[in-house]
Amino acid sequence: MKKISLLLICFLIVTYVKAQDRPITTGVPFLLVAADARAAGLADQGVATSADVFSQQWNPAKYAFSEDKQGFSISYTPYLTDLANDISLGQLTYYNKINEKSAFATSFRYFGFGDIELRTTGDPNEAARIVSPNEFALDGSYSLKLSEKFSMAVAGRYIRSNLKIASEDIDASAAGSFAVDVAGFYQSEEIAYTDFNGRWRAGFNIQNLGPKIHYDNDDLSSNFLPANLRLGGGFDFILDDYNKVNLSVEFTKLLVPTPPGPGTPVDANGDGDFTDPGDISQEQANANNYNNYHDIGWVEGIFKSFGDAPDGFSEELKEVTYSVAGEYMYQDAFAVRAGYFHESPEKGARQFFSLGAGFKYNIVKVDVSYLFSTSKVKNPLENTLRFSLTFNFGDKYETY
Repeated sequence: MKKISLLLICFLIVTYVKAQDRPITTGVPFLLVAADARAAGLADQGVATSADVFSQQWNPAKYAFSEDKQGFSISYTPYLTDLANDISLGQLTYYNKINEKSAFATSFRYFGFGDIELRTTGDPNEAARIVSPNEFALDGSYSLKLSEKFSMAVAGRYIRSNLKIASEDIDASAAGSFAVDVAGFYQSEEIAYTDFNGRWRAGFNIQNLGPKIHYDNDDLSSNFLPANLRLGGGFDFILDDYNKVNLSVEFTKLLVPTPPGPGTPVDANGDGDFTDPGDISQEQANANNYNNYHDIGWVEGIFKSFGDAPDGFSEELKEVTYSVAGEYMYQDAFAVRAGYFHESPEKGARQFFSLGAGFKYNIVKVDVSYLFSTSKVKNPLENTLRFSLTFNFGDKYETY
């Protein structure tokens, strides 16, 4: 990869690249990127879809409803392909259903920024120093059926972000933090209707609850983790023994405070000169707001996130993203998927359609997906083909 500023990459990697009103940005945003092709084909949703190996990222409570004893998956997502060919997100996931009511799972997610050439001068003959910034997350979860139709799960996560570049006067130690998830999943029995059978699903997941991640030893360099609340529901139209259609909807809200607007300057004597004692200039007022924002603790920030938008409830609603999706399955061996994702233009402007397909043969399943952006803001995953490979093995657990 040609010489490029790490600052530029970090700026581009956050998908809110636009001079928007008040987009919410967080540390380690790779935790929010769909790592598997099935969820990507369903417009980044999975909190209330049927259980699969990838449930760890979306709703680990679904593992308690898995039909297979064990599963293992590998997924690969190229990122910012218009900028470089060596930036990508990869994930490994494994789950094991202990018995009919409980399961555990673990996953490893790795985001690599590729190789970056650094030079201290503009001399092209200077030997370049190669650095490879990266971030990763290691997860573990346990899920348990509390009834025949409802399960809950808890998950723990260690996060490490190694983005700083070492120099003679800069410490390049990696930043780290930890987080927990609390999730629930409901799946009804198969219900007989007039012309078809059906099944209801619903789920929630409160994700990435944990301390801020610090890149230096001061509060101003700290960033909130991408804590978020996912809520979703879906319905399976079971048309016959071979054909099934799943429809689902999902809502997501970041549990992170809204960045403040411009500060209010103070001109005590009204002379237009903000240098008098007691005056506060516009720059100082903005800095005060910025400092106050970074003083908010992560627990306090969760509660603030529901009512701190400067423009009130209308702005709070703009901070909720939604997606709708459908999946057609034939004999549980072939699947076609499509979905739509929407985020307010003032809060990130991610808007896209997605397509996907899945093919299963024996214990092996392959999923692919593709994304079409409908926003004026370019999506880092636009025109990118994503892949997932799944292996399911062991005993089968029948569902009602």
